[in-house]
Amino acid sequence: MRSSLPKVLHPVCGRPMVAWPVLAARAAGAERIAVIVSPERDLTAGLPEGTETVVQPEPDGTGGAVRAAHDIVRDSETVVVLSGDHPLVTAEIVSALLETHRASGAGATVMTVELDDPGAYGRIVRDGDGDIETIVETKRPDEVDPKVLAIREINTGTYAFDAEPLMEALDQLDNDNSDGEYYLGDVLPMLRAAGRRVVAHRASDPNVNLGVNNRVDLAAATAVARRQILERHMLAGVTIIDPASTWIDAEVELASDVTIEPGCYLRGSTRVGSDSIIGPNSTLIDTSVGEQARVVHSHLSSAVVGDLASVGPFTYLRPDAELGQGAKAGSFVEIKNARVGDGAKVPHLAYVGDAEIGAGANLGAGSITANYDGRTKHRTKISQGARIGVNNSLVAPVTVGDGAYTGAGAVIREDVPDGALGVSSNEQRNIEGYAERKAEASDAEGAE
Repeated sequence: MRSSLPKVLHPVCGRPMVAWPVLAARAAGAERIAVIVSPERDLTAGLPEGTETVVQPEPDGTGGAVRAAHDIVRDSETVVVLSGDHPLVTAEIVSALLETHRASGAGATVMTVELDDPGAYGRIVRDGDGDIETIVETKRPDEVDPKVLAIREINTGTYAFDAEPLMEALDQLDNDNSDGEYYLGDVLPMLRAAGRRVVAHRASDPNVNLGVNNRVDLAAATAVARRQILERHMLAGVTIIDPASTWIDAEVELASDVTIEPGCYLRGSTRVGSDSIIGPNSTLIDTSVGEQARVVHSHLSSAVVGDLASVGPFTYLRPDAELGQGAKAGSFVEIKNARVGDGAKVPHLAYVGDAEIGAGANLGAGSITANYDGRTKHRTKISQGARIGVNNSLVAPVTVGDGAYTGAGAVIREDVPDGALGVSSNEQRNIEGYAERKAEASDAEGAE
């Protein structure tokens, strides 16, 4: 990956790569999930809660990884082995693998796929009964029988085992091969020699084998995951006008009858309620949007938008911005750490920070809450039904009372009582002949 970040922590549609197979196993009913890690790699940040980790002391192969989890295997009945860099294995795929395993009574079941170009993947060699006889590694194709190379069915590296025979085979596993590694696939002939069947579960989706080893692979896996996420939402009743220009992360939740217009990116833990319209060209990050709301051409991060509220165009809702029911944050508005009450309006060209805007209040164009004195942030309170004039600066801490008004261009430094009008003096003076003198000064500078 050429990265300081461990490979399996690279995100796929907003979710760490390793979390995909973990969550798939959990959804398929796994009672205990362990991720095998190397001593120098801390994967905690990418693991869902309740996931165990087991240290593999040295990188000695897939068999060595499962041997490191000896105690977990011993205490289990059925063991499923997944690859942390295969993010496209779903709960449905894991469940289907287990169903085949249980129905066959096999000691081991290998998930396989057929590829038009099987490349260097291990080939599945079957016996006369259709069971798996062996898996032939093909990393050195000049050492492999051409008839084996012609086989298109390959090993995906996903297995289901009965725990007891797996334990016995792991104890006999050796690393007598050109790589000096313990291959998990080498336990399969041992199981057969012990009289246990080894069968294949052939997956219909070749993407289960899409592993990530570099950023090209990461982009390919992300593209497939993205398409699957969009299809899942559309089949659940969400209208996505242009899937090609829409990005939705794995953890996003959308209610039925939501409409996503072109150019939108919904990230993190974003939630959108029914009948809301998002976009075009909007980004929502860890944001909650209620029902029948509208967000247009805007950027929202860790914000809350209530039912029937409207945002944008060209609005920035920063963390802890909250719009109540029917509230409005109009064009070219920035709001952070502030609540805009039910039905209140910040229609355009305004900055509202560290503030409480009461229900039904209205802020005129150019309104600013001056919340920072150079050392400390202070809050502004604009009470219910208040009317703030155009181009106002409210210097916090300050309160404008219920139903109060402020005049155009006012700088409000003191509280305005309920129902009062707050103004500030700023007498206009007209300086005659100013434009002529300005032009003469410019001409003189040019002559020099």
